Amino acid sequence: MRHITTPMASEVHMEEAGDVIVLSSNNYLGLADQHEVVDAGKRGLDRYGAGTASVRFICGTFDVHRTLERRIASFLGTESALTYVSCWNANTGLFPTICDEGSAIVSDELNHASIIDGVRLASKARRERFRHGDMQDLEAKLQALGDAFPIVVATDGVFSMEGDLAKLPEIVALAKRYGAIVVVDDSHGTGVMGKTGRGTVEHFGLTGEVDVITGTLGKSLCGAAGGFIAASRALVDTMIQRSRPQLFSNALPATVACSALAAIEYLDAHPELATRLRENVAYFRTGLTRIGYRPLDGQSAIVPIIVGETAFAIAMSDKLLKRGVFVTGFGYPVVPEGTARIRVQMNAKLTREEMDRALAAFEAVGKDVGLLG
Repeated sequence: MRHITTPMASEVHMEEAGDVIVLSSNNYLGLADQHEVVDAGKRGLDRYGAGTASVRFICGTFDVHRTLERRIASFLGTESALTYVSCWNANTGLFPTICDEGSAIVSDELNHASIIDGVRLASKARRERFRHGDMQDLEAKLQALGDAFPIVVATDGVFSMEGDLAKLPEIVALAKRYGAIVVVDDSHGTGVMGKTGRGTVEHFGLTGEVDVITGTLGKSLCGAAGGFIAASRALVDTMIQRSRPQLFSNALPATVACSALAAIEYLDAHPELATRLRENVAYFRTGLTRIGYRPLDGQSAIVPIIVGETAFAIAMSDKLLKRGVFVTGFGYPVVPEGTARIRVQMNAKLTREEMDRALAAFEAVGKDVGLLG
């Protein structure tokens, strides 16, 4: 564990390393310490107190939860939305609720662990995995499902370890052909992808054509905690009645709800944040390539660099930290053996000077460990 003593931002103070540039946070838009977002949380604490102290159907729900849920739905172009204490809870609540005996789920093999666990909990459904991004394999799996109902195709919008995007246009087309519904976890796409930061669905021009969107409030949208399901009013009503994480967990803390609501409003008022993020991604990718790295291709704010073995990736991230750059090395079992990586995550508020300092550290460490000539 690393111990940070200042708000999450482009640069933080870390007990173990002093002042460091952050390239390891999901704070893609830099809103975790944005004063409008923080002040909204403070006002929420003053108005509502620490929390509901119970689950929503027992003790009631704060009006800010309703306001936030309506705002999420309008932001994403769905009829309704429901908040959870995390997207993990949203995903593990969704699949066992909507997939009972006779149903089927077809899931991308590289989906997030929360989708994997949610699918596992749908124990009465037929469960299949398709090869990552392989539309022929997806179609073959759909063809083999016969009269299963409902059929659910589940995918990340942005894949967190690869940084690539789901082939949503093809997935939506196949789902329509075979009578399936599409569930997209867009936790790493919300606030990042699309002209106005509405996510991977907006990026592909598919607003209104994806059946269920799940996501988090703990990354771009305030950076604290919380998750959501955005879908039809009927599906959300079903989740309210039957989703176990919803029924048996306290409501989202009002401070988080207020901050997340302010983050959405801030993004809507400042669409240039998403543009600036894309510019920073392009600048840093170009810089990495110039000094000799070969990051995986992608359009998201995640820039992975494959370095080989787990111990090597961890040692490299430690060397970067000593040079003032906080970036995490990932290895087995998070990723397959032999594909350990340094995962760079960009932030809209990183300055050119900060990125240049980080690139200089990457160049020096790359030469030190033998990755660069």
